[in-house]
Amino acid sequence: MQKLARKDERIVAITPAMPVGSKLTGFAEEFPERMFDVGIAEQHAATVAAGLATQNMKPFLAIYSTFLQRAYDQVVHDICRQNLNVFIGIDRAGLVGADGETHQGVFDIAFLRHLPNMVLMMPKDENEGQHMVNTAIKYDNGPIAMRFPRGNGYGVPMDNELHTIPIGQWEVLREGTDAVILTFGTTIPMAMESAMLLEKQGVSVRVVNARFIKPLDENMLHEIFSSELPVLTVEEAVLQGGFGSAVLEFAHDVGYHNAVVDRLGIPDHFIEHGSVKELLNEIGLTKEGIIDRVQSLLPKKQKRA
Repeated sequence: MQKLARKDERIVAITPAMPVGSKLTGFAEEFPERMFDVGIAEQHAATVAAGLATQNMKPFLAIYSTFLQRAYDQVVHDICRQNLNVFIGIDRAGLVGADGETHQGVFDIAFLRHLPNMVLMMPKDENEGQHMVNTAIKYDNGPIAMRFPRGNGYGVPMDNELHTIPIGQWEVLREGTDAVILTFGTTIPMAMESAMLLEKQGVSVRVVNARFIKPLDENMLHEIFSSELPVLTVEEAVLQGGFGSAVLEFAHDVGYHNAVVDRLGIPDHFIEHGSVKELLNEIGLTKEGIIDRVQSLLPKKQKRA
């Protein structure tokens, strides 16, 4: 955001009392007149962002997933209904470990995905993340949100030149002919490792970086379902109304009534405090869980011990 703000004076940052947690201190030091900490007032933060967008500004609303819940009404009426160019940075998306059980960022997909005009995305690493930030700033067709997790990046090489990512375009990370894993964000490394282990068992699995949760990559879904490949969706978010639900809705609405789809994610109960690793193990959101689910989707002749 700082890099882009040096070239575009319309960019402003807004946070509801989370400048340190959302890593906006550097932005505030460089652009003090373009940084707004509105205090613990999430609804006000969302409405301020909407107001600025009406004046051709480019507001970046940095807000924790769990606190975005408090501003839901404003996101609906002030941002989405008016189709305003607000960029929402959803911090702490997914399980949060040390932040505690009230901060688990697992509901935002379910409560944003159904809103008209909303674009929702999540990068696989920090390099793709910077390109998504650039994509969001360049996007002029309404609200756009990027989820990102608590913690450090993976340490991948960073591109010097920023580019935009076509809205709704997924990325195939690994080719496969027996099944498909659709996932995004923090669960991608888990899916890739699972696919490699399955390969050793004679099962070829395609892994897709489904980086746009809304809109879906309908071209790729048509190709997958018309090929009659079984699909496993994996998400570090609640299953009810989540990404997997979106894939099932697509299959139903388009008429792929024989599609084989399984979903792995967070079950219908509140997740308590614990390290992310402990919590993932507790709910079965692991490489072993992915392998078991993929195996269960395959015809018996393809399964390996």
